[in-house]
Amino acid sequence: MDLLFPPLGAGRPATGAPLLSLGEARLDAAALGAAVHAAARLLEAEGLTEGEPVLIEVGGDAENLLAVLPALLAVMELGAVAVPHAGKLGHRALAHLRADTAARLRVGRAAAEGSPLTGLCTLEPARLREAASEGSRRGGALRRALDDRPCLMLYTSGTTGSPKGVPHSPAGLAANLDALARAWAWGEATPVVHALPLFHVHGLVLGLFGGLRHGGGLLHLPRFEPGALARAVGERRGMLFSVPTMLHRLVEAGREDPGIGEALGRARRLISGSAPLPRRMHAAVEALCGQPVFERYGLTESAINCAVRVEDGPDPGFVGPPLPGVELKLVADDGLSEVPSDGESLGEVWVRGPSVMRGYHGQEAASAKVLLAGWLKTGDIAARRADGSVRLVGRRSVDLIKSGGYRIGAGEVEAALLELPGVAEVAVVGVADDDLGQRIEAFVVPAPGARPDPAALIQGVAEALSPHQRPRAVHLRDELPRNAMGKVQKKLLLD
Repeated sequence: MDLLFPPLGAGRPATGAPLLSLGEARLDAAALGAAVHAAARLLEAEGLTEGEPVLIEVGGDAENLLAVLPALLAVMELGAVAVPHAGKLGHRALAHLRADTAARLRVGRAAAEGSPLTGLCTLEPARLREAASEGSRRGGALRRALDDRPCLMLYTSGTTGSPKGVPHSPAGLAANLDALARAWAWGEATPVVHALPLFHVHGLVLGLFGGLRHGGGLLHLPRFEPGALARAVGERRGMLFSVPTMLHRLVEAGREDPGIGEALGRARRLISGSAPLPRRMHAAVEALCGQPVFERYGLTESAINCAVRVEDGPDPGFVGPPLPGVELKLVADDGLSEVPSDGESLGEVWVRGPSVMRGYHGQEAASAKVLLAGWLKTGDIAARRADGSVRLVGRRSVDLIKSGGYRIGAGEVEAALLELPGVAEVAVVGVADDDLGQRIEAFVVPAPGARPDPAALIQGVAEALSPHQRPRAVHLRDELPRNAMGKVQKKLLLD
């Protein structure tokens, strides 16, 4: 029987190689398995039932995470549903999470006075550590099969209304991770290294679950610091999972510290996701360490849809073709016809496959808006080459700008701006305009020590692309608003 996490079910003895590393603390397969079993005993003692949701606080320091993450795995292995969340959620967000899941159990630190989580049965890290220190695997083997029952529920970012729960199954997760293993030549001896949040697809599913499923394990840094992350990647010769903001900061830090480039040069693979990586940053990373960056594309609702394959080589500006088992099409505005795969025509990305959700938790109306005959309407706008590789240009809601009768992808304008001198970061939005319908405006973070002329930037885009794609205004900013994954929150720029 195939298992979601083979090391936990096989009883593999310790080999000395760490399977889970948090800071300086490390667990090999036997120690992690013992910790998972200990957490499972506590959960069973609290009456955990199949399919029951359990809130898991995955924030905090390495010591807490070393106790909490085995408990998250135990929840899944026991047939229940793990619901991870950040450690610094506000009262409103916590209240929504509790009400939406109707959870009675949680894993994490004691709830603060007045917290919406007060009253839930809580397994605290100290209690989990005490149980794990007993060192026993009493109880049955944890052998979660690759079935279609939910085992994990991730919440969307809540950019449109309250966050929505997205259930995932072992079968869907395994199919996605195995397809990525083929795309990236992800061997058993290759650990994952990252400093990403552990309540999203990227950090949790790809990082922790992928590291466990493929045997190389995960080295997680609870806090992102360029030098520490680069050293960890170099020492372990691992796969770095990152987002564009992190790569930008690694490049900036590498200009002052040559050791960062040397360490990154020893990586097995550099992977970027969660937002498109500008071509200029592709070149900057490779100049820093001699390693190319491979991009991928996914959503909370579908896990990973596309990835640039190692055998094809790096492909700056593209997120690769669909993974094996994933169907993808670009649909025109009429919602019926497909746009041609000519590398230029824009359409909305629709995907279908084993890791695509069947619907939002308890939200039939919201599910019906984005699902049609198994197809997920992603809301992402892209073009596609004849070879199947996809080029993202933004989100339909904020990145497809209709100006003067033209359909313009904000991502194309952003890419052009990033090629101009003095520009470090940029976000392009469409603003309501009586004449044009929408006018293009850009928010630019200057490079250190630079003060680019907005008029010169506008002219630069007109010359690089076309006059109708130029911004009508450029606003200089010290920083752009971002969420926990580093994605720019464009709607905050429009407020």
